[in-house]
Amino acid sequence: MSKPKSILKVVLPLLLGIGLVWYSLSKISISLLIQYFVDAKYSWIVLGIVLGLLSHASRAYRWLFMAEPLGYKPKFMNSFMAVYSAYLINFTIPRAGELARASILSNYEEIPFEKGFGTIVAERVADTIMLLFIIAIAFFLEFEFIYNFFSSKFNPLTLIVGGITLVIVVLALFFVVQKSNSKLALKVKTFLSGLIEGALSIFKMKKKWAFIGHTIFIWLMYVLMFYVTTLALPELQNISLAAILIGFILASFSIAATNGGIGSFPEAIVIAFSLFNMAEDPSRAFGWIMWSTQTIVIIVAGGLSLLYLPVYNRKKTAV
Repeated sequence: MSKPKSILKVVLPLLLGIGLVWYSLSKISISLLIQYFVDAKYSWIVLGIVLGLLSHASRAYRWLFMAEPLGYKPKFMNSFMAVYSAYLINFTIPRAGELARASILSNYEEIPFEKGFGTIVAERVADTIMLLFIIAIAFFLEFEFIYNFFSSKFNPLTLIVGGITLVIVVLALFFVVQKSNSKLALKVKTFLSGLIEGALSIFKMKKKWAFIGHTIFIWLMYVLMFYVTTLALPELQNISLAAILIGFILASFSIAATNGGIGSFPEAIVIAFSLFNMAEDPSRAFGWIMWSTQTIVIIVAGGLSLLYLPVYNRKKTAV
């Protein structure tokens, strides 16, 4: 990859994040936002933090099941600290956390980088499947709402024609990619085959049901973390399940848009909640409260992990 392209991949999400922060804060007065922070019920926020910690601990433990078939028995603490270190590094360079996590496990558990990174990619496949499953649940539970919403914005006939056209285009692209030997087509084929191989590898591992159980637990904790944090603001206490799920889905995608979701996370919440006619101010305040508290936890836990990793492993080596 060329150096200018690498720089753009780092700089553009950061500039987008800064722009979205400015936009978000221009839509709500700082004094009002501070007041929301002051008036929030922190017992719910703390519970959300605990649920987040449980999900990350489960993620770290889940990875042990993937390392076992490779002939390694890594320590849980190393896996746990690698997870938080990766989250912290993603704030500086988007998507660099996975590389850093594999590197940490290679340094402290002597797992070859390629193998460690391969297991992390397989984990991402499982997480992608879970996110798609949550999207499917939201669509199933709120099919009428989603249909009515798009029907009010677009002509139903246009939606049907658009849907059929989309299916035809996807099938045509699939056929072209299958037959083509261009660089782009080969990259797409490699990516898709990797996804399929990663998904199937989950069912080949010894403790596949434990892995699947942890995957469900991780995402259940994510959704519950999102839900209980809404209870911190009285204005959001009657929020519907549909709003929770759609808010969670858009917020999840926003994290990939900018460094750790900076700026994009609160605005994704506003977009999702506005679909349900919820007021902008508490929606935006909730987005900032949720993002800020989780970010602080990641900075503290990630920073401590990076500092403590060499100390922890020096002690273990001495023993």
